Order: sequence, then structure tokens, then C-alpha cells
Amino acid sequence: MAKFLVQNSGPLQGEVHISGAKNAVLPLMAAAICTENKCKIKDVPKLLDVKVMTRILNSLGGSVTQVEDGVLEIDMGGLCRCEADYNLTSRMRASFLVMGPLLGRKGYAKVYMPGGCTIGARPIDLHLKGFEALGAEVIQKDNYIEAKVGEKGLVGASIYLDFPSVGATENIMTAAVLAKGTTYIENAAEEPEIVDLANFLNKMGASIKGAGTDTIKIEGVPSLRGASHTVIPDRIETGTFMLAAAITRGEVLIKNIVPDHVKPITAKLRECGVQVELAEEGLYVNAMDRRLVATDIKTLPYPGFPTDIQSPFMAFLTTVEGSSNVIETVFENRFMHVAELNRMGANIRTSGNKAMIQGAKKLEGAKVIATDLRAGAAMVLAGLVATGTTEIGEIYHVERGYEDFIEKFRALGANILRIEE
Repeated sequence: MAKFLVQNSGPLQGEVHISGAKNAVLPLMAAAICTENKCKIKDVPKLLDVKVMTRILNSLGGSVTQVEDGVLEIDMGGLCRCEADYNLTSRMRASFLVMGPLLGRKGYAKVYMPGGCTIGARPIDLHLKGFEALGAEVIQKDNYIEAKVGEKGLVGASIYLDFPSVGATENIMTAAVLAKGTTYIENAAEEPEIVDLANFLNKMGASIKGAGTDTIKIEGVPSLRGASHTVIPDRIETGTFMLAAAITRGEVLIKNIVPDHVKPITAKLRECGVQVELAEEGLYVNAMDRRLVATDIKTLPYPGFPTDIQSPFMAFLTTVEGSSNVIETVFENRFMHVAELNRMGANIRTSGNKAMIQGAKKLEGAKVIATDLRAGAAMVLAGLVATGTTEIGEIYHVERGYEDFIEKFRALGANILRIEE
């Protein structure tokens, strides 16, 4: 088993280049199922989740080839299976995103229940509700979902999501682009990753309007063509390095970013006293020699404060003066990192979906685990300012979602090692 060893590193300084977004590239790869023609996706991060999605597409009869560094060519012309392999789908949540494209193109899909981080129930009922509204018959078993389309095929419909689920919005979009007629997704997710997927599908010949708002209109088309597309920068990785500069009282220039995508993180860091400025080269984050104070955060669907940054931000809040409150509204089980931070000397109490943090505590190195992807990043941030050595286990979570994680931190002066046991 691999682990990270992190030691107090002083203020991080330098430049970091943000990779393509994990949460964008996986639905883009799945969307390539919608066409028989080749698609090219650029700025693809080297991640375990990308490897898993590659294997899923290959197992369906497709061909995924890395034609150059960061560029994948996906050819789903040989699609011959509509059943996703259990051993692959059980490893990550995003595997369920192949269901919509399979239904749209082949009229049948069988996908085993998806795995991933244990941060909450993350039910798939909204996905299935959307498929049924489009005319699919959905059969639920204990460990898999089967959906089939009748002779009429998929037919456009008005679909209201009880919660603006990113995954459900993406899955319904990729099914509806090949349905007959018009589909409306109301209370749709508004995340940048939704817009990126819609832009890719429109390049392929789809007719999607309203992506990035709460109502998406999709005019079905008979078929899609191949297209080339560059993945948007990863806003969660951007936020992680913003917080790395803040927690270490460092000074970092973050390149390849979209400022609008990190507005809530920027606003909250400024409330704490961190200097965050947009420069010509990127985003400049400076916390050197600044008096930082507490603030409150509440996670919400985009454009609210992102749940994926909640745990790294909490690690930061343990180091600033004052009391902070963190309210988690997106996932009910996303406070598992609290026990790990408290093991390092933090003073955090939880009650339901609320965490109360007494800041300015001196953190001490300890043996902790990455309870999920973003919690693992939080443990690294805490280790950078703790005395002694912080040993972080179960780092496979972290390596699922951050490209060149160790290398990027070390380039900024972080004292971090990856070791194998």
C-alpha cells in the first residue's frame, strides 16, 4: 500500500499549472459513445479514473488511444456490447455516465451499481426518472440497472429534477441528444462541467441550448459526428492550490484557470484576509505576512460554494483566528475527515450537517487516512503546516483525482514523499 509522508514546509511559493478537469473529462469520454466517428479530447489529465473509463469504453468494443501527451482519440465505431463490466463500474461513480449514451445510440444498457468515494448515498433515481420520461423501460436489480427502449425509441420530454444533480443532468443530456423531438431538463445542474459537455455535444452536431442555466433545451437529432474538444481547467484543483498557498501563508501563481469558476472560493479567501488577484498570467494568491481570520461556509450546487472544496477549506480554517461554521448541504456523509483533522490537534465539533471549528490550533503530525478524494487533499494541506511528520494512508483516493499531485506540490517547495510499503 502506498502512502504520503508530509512535513512542515514553510510558505509555498512559485507557479503551478492546472490540469484538465477530472469531473469534465469523464462525461466527455462517455459522450463519445454517441457517435460512430472518431473523437479527440485534449488536455486529458493522467488519472486513475481516466484509466478506468478508458477500460470501460474498450470493454464495450471501442478503441481509446493516447495519440500524444494529454490527447485521447476515442473510436466507438466498433461498439458491440451494451453491458459495462462490473469490476470496472464498481470502482468509480462516473462509470454510470455510459448509460445515457448507450440508451441513445443502441436503445439498451446494463450497468452495475457504481462505486467511488463514500461521501454519501448519491442516489441514481434522478437518472432513472429521466430515462423513463424519455420512454425507456428501467429494471432495477440488487446490483445492476437495465434499461431498454421500445420500437418508438427515445422520445423528448419535459423532465424536472428534484435536485440539480450533475450526473443526472449529464446522463439525460447524452440520451436526449439522439431522442426524437424536444427535451427540457428543468432544475438542471449549472456546473461548468455541464457547459463543457454541452459544447462538446454541439460540436458533434447536437442542438443543446441553456447549458449553464437551470433549464436546458435539447432538440434531438438522428445521429452525431466526431469532434475535437479541449477539456476545461479543473476548478477543484485550482481551489486546492489556492488553499495550499493560504494555509502555508505562501505566495503562488496559478496558471490555466477560469476565474469565474472559482468565484465562491475567491470570495471566501478574501473574507479571511488572503490576497487573491487576477493577473495576466493567471490567479495570484498571497497570504504572506497577513493576519487571517475565520469565516463561515455553506456548500451549495454551483454557483454556490463547491462541496469538493469543503474539506480542504476546513483544514485551512483550523489555522486561522476565530470560530468558523461549515454547513454541508450536498452530501450527508462528507465530514469523515473531521476525525482525522482532530487527530492532528484541530478542534472541530460536528452536529448533523454542521461543523464548528475553533481556529488557530497548532497542528501536529499524525497517522491519518484519506477518507475520500478531497479529504486526502485536506490531510496533505494540514500536514504542510503541522509539526513533525504526517503519514497519510489510502492515498489511492487522491490519485484518482489529481494529476502529478506530488510533483506539483514539490515544485512549490512542499516537503512531501510518496512511499510504497
